[in-house]
This record gives sequence, structure tokens and C-alpha cells, in this order.
Amino acid sequence: MTADTRALTAVDISRRFVRVTAERADGIVAFDFAIGWPELSVELMLPRAAFIEFCATNQVIRLDAEAGTDNPKETDV
Repeated sequence: MTADTRALTAVDISRRFVRVTAERADGIVAFDFAIGWPELSVELMLPRAAFIEFCATNQVIRLDAEAGTDNPKETDV
């Protein structure tokens, strides 16, 4: 096993990240969602209420401006 492979297997998949990229006038929230690695994400869109529930269910770490910092920080959504 190479050093790169060891680093990948050591990732904590219980850490989940959200970065809001847009909030539309119709209430839809566009965001990036990542598990384990914040730089590897998928783009998702949900209505605001469903987004709040999604974040609570996944106990996300917010990475966007609403988190209050540029650094990863756990916040109440």
C-alpha cells in the first residue's frame, strides 16, 4: 500500500460538509455536499425546509459564509 492509499483509507466518512452556493427567490437552496473530503463534492438543490432537515440529519459542517468563518465549523442549521 502506498502512502497515498493509506491517507485515503484514513478518511473520516462520518464528517459531512455543506457549502451553500446560491439561494434562489423561489426558496430553493443550491449547495455542495461532501462526505469525508470537503474538496470532493456533489451539487444538490433542495427547498429551504428540506435543506435544513438534510443538514440536521447529516450533522453537517458548514463551509460557507453562513458558518461565520472561512474555516470549517460546525453550526446549527
